[in-house]
Amino acid sequence: MNWHDIFATRMSRMKASEIRELLKLLDQPDIISFAGGIPDPALFPVKAFQAALADALSPVNSSSALQYSVSEGYGPLRDWIVGQMATLGVPCSRDNVLITSGSQQALDYLGKLMLSPGDTALVNWPTYMGALGAFNAYEPNYDRLSPGGNRSAEDYAQTAAEHGGRVKFAYASVDFANPTGETLDLRQRENILDLADEMDIAVIEDSAYQSLRYDGEPIPPMLALEIARKGSIEECRTLYCGSFSKTLAPGLRVGWVCGAASVISQLVLMKQAADLHSSTINQMAINTVARALFEDHTAKLRQTYASRRDAMLAALQEHMPEGVNWTRPEGGMFIWVTLPKHMDGGALLRSSLETQRVAFVPGQAFFADRSGANTLRLSFSLADDAKIAEGMKRLGQAIRAAG
Repeated sequence: MNWHDIFATRMSRMKASEIRELLKLLDQPDIISFAGGIPDPALFPVKAFQAALADALSPVNSSSALQYSVSEGYGPLRDWIVGQMATLGVPCSRDNVLITSGSQQALDYLGKLMLSPGDTALVNWPTYMGALGAFNAYEPNYDRLSPGGNRSAEDYAQTAAEHGGRVKFAYASVDFANPTGETLDLRQRENILDLADEMDIAVIEDSAYQSLRYDGEPIPPMLALEIARKGSIEECRTLYCGSFSKTLAPGLRVGWVCGAASVISQLVLMKQAADLHSSTINQMAINTVARALFEDHTAKLRQTYASRRDAMLAALQEHMPEGVNWTRPEGGMFIWVTLPKHMDGGALLRSSLETQRVAFVPGQAFFADRSGANTLRLSFSLADDAKIAEGMKRLGQAIRAAG
């Protein structure tokens, strides 16, 4: 049987994640990897989760923990998120929160909710490749989001119409973005909200790294800025996607969407159709651990990751040849490197693995149009200072050899 003849046309847009493939390299002990943007497992609050899971499986709680549950998510966890959103300037209620299987599922649902084939999504250039993967299934076009306000609403609308659809939303990773590590400043956030109001489109705010700020002053989420403008979350077009994957434990796959109840109710229908609800026992464990130690634990993460970021910035300064540039993030897990224009990150990876045994992610995968060949992403979250120093030394040697 020729399966490809019966696959939906959307499958032509779905490609294997280059990061997922690179994660297989972590099993090779001689590889120094800056590829996977994943938390350091040595920092997981293991004992807290052991106690939380034991409590969930106690005689009092086990019948709930192991049973079907409501699609909206575990009530006490949604209440904790409501409190957390309030600290960010987002007053809301349970009805404004849906628990998802990581924020990745939230992106998939939002793409499914809003994109028809031929519609346009506005994204950063580069942007999170997982967002492109989620949206690709719904066969959109992409256009370059300009947070600086350099393009008019009319220009965006005309370009979308020429491609057979309309602009449906602007997607942005706002704090310490994956892959660049860059943060949208207050004016850029306001510009996106202005554009969304003018075009009558949604805003998807990806805030997976919001809790991992090491330097500088916090900037309000776009949802908070919009509520300040309009008075109520129910009047807002911004949908905030949060996650426990970078703060507590990615393996439990717990994230959330916060937005107007009218949108959340539609996402609940998708949740019911897709998987009924996220794992109840995982939500219960996350709720217990978050209530017990979220602030103290994220403070520990910030201290550790900030030190590793500083070590990588210092090593880049010491070992990179002339013509190589990089970002200087105030938080998150990533540094974005721009190579001389004639160089190719994919080719550099192949040679680096062969000669230097250093891994990273070539930048091209983060561009909707597959441009940016002369870029790469480095993650500092997993490596200690010694590995960072040695890895940047080897990477510098690989770049010089390729130049």
